[in-house]
Amino acid sequence: MLTETKAQEGTRDGTRLTDGTELRRQVFDVVNKTHAVDVHTHLYAPEFGEMNLFGIDELLTYHYLVAETFRSSDVQPEDFWAMSKTEQANTVWETLFVRNTPLSEATRGVVTVLTTLGLDANAPDLNDAREFFRAQSVESHLDRIMEIACVSDVVMTNDPFDEKEVATWDSKVTLDRRFHAALRMDRLLNDWPNASAVLKAQGYTVEPEAGGRTANELRRFLDKWIEHMRPLYMAVSLPDDFKYPGGDVRDELIREVVLPTSRAHKLPFAPMIGVRRNVNPALRVAGDGLGNADMRAVERLCAENSDVRFLVTVLSRENQHELCVAARKFSNLMPFGCWWFLNNPSIITEITRERVELLGPSFIPQHSDARVLEQLIYKWSHSREVIAGVLADTYEKLLRAGRHVTRGEIERDVTRMFSGNFREWVG
Repeated sequence: MLTETKAQEGTRDGTRLTDGTELRRQVFDVVNKTHAVDVHTHLYAPEFGEMNLFGIDELLTYHYLVAETFRSSDVQPEDFWAMSKTEQANTVWETLFVRNTPLSEATRGVVTVLTTLGLDANAPDLNDAREFFRAQSVESHLDRIMEIACVSDVVMTNDPFDEKEVATWDSKVTLDRRFHAALRMDRLLNDWPNASAVLKAQGYTVEPEAGGRTANELRRFLDKWIEHMRPLYMAVSLPDDFKYPGGDVRDELIREVVLPTSRAHKLPFAPMIGVRRNVNPALRVAGDGLGNADMRAVERLCAENSDVRFLVTVLSRENQHELCVAARKFSNLMPFGCWWFLNNPSIITEITRERVELLGPSFIPQHSDARVLEQLIYKWSHSREVIAGVLADTYEKLLRAGRHVTRGEIERDVTRMFSGNFREWVG
């Protein structure tokens, strides 16, 4: 169950805000103080052990920064990957923060984290930062980071084919109540030959085709993991050439396995569309790209399955307008977040403004996509600044048009976007 927060209670402050300067101040204050549910991350609860990533070395070896490092140094990918994590972090720091000014969003994010935690973002080395993080206890550090980020709940990305994850789930350990599962189906839907081999080894009777008995077995597999994880939704990242209908095994799996499971368990399905994997294989996880997708696939999914709720995010900037228009046509479609390469202030501004203009408050403006705990600090503080600016502009236009707002109304709207829409969507 998602955490109940004071922000949900709202306020009855009915004072009319008729001064533009005071209106903007109130909007920024509300946005900065409203707890968010982070609906999509790659974080793990502390109970997952080494999968729970935190600290300066993890922050600096984040794939965004690794890709940037190759642009500003002579280090070759094969040499970088042969380094220890400590050596990799040193290389990234020296390249992007010492020999160059950290101008990009990903590097500025590290500066924000260090400064917020009282560390020197101008340090010539990482000695003090490493000492600081070594001194932190996992539990108290987690509490502090979530408090700073003003995040009440975190939704993980959970792969039932990952042996490390499976071991934790099988232990039946009680997870930190702020962490919630999302059942990830990338291997099932995007790598069926290997997934089917794993399932066969686990005793499931599956064939190369996805229909018939295979579909029944796969639904049984998902039923097991839904009972195990209690996920808030099921998700998959899909390529830019994703089609629906597609006439392939993925299409059959979605029709015969995923959608019936969504109905049976009343779980939303979250297609995340537009990734192009391994554009540069030498960069490994940093080597993925993006492409413009056919949004008719989303329209058909929503039209054919009006009883299924869809959480959708798309990776291409060019697809954003189509997604907004589709959401106006299908009430079972919830656009969410500014994913991956879109998580930059200029693009967040554009997308959020467009969504507000077309959808009002009926969308989820952001998720962090964080892989390292401390990223919650900068991904949310940077996004809040942008979202507050867009909302302040919108309320000012409304004021000029002749409709005043109150702080209570602003709190209602922001709470709906930061947590309410998601709470309603996942029940």
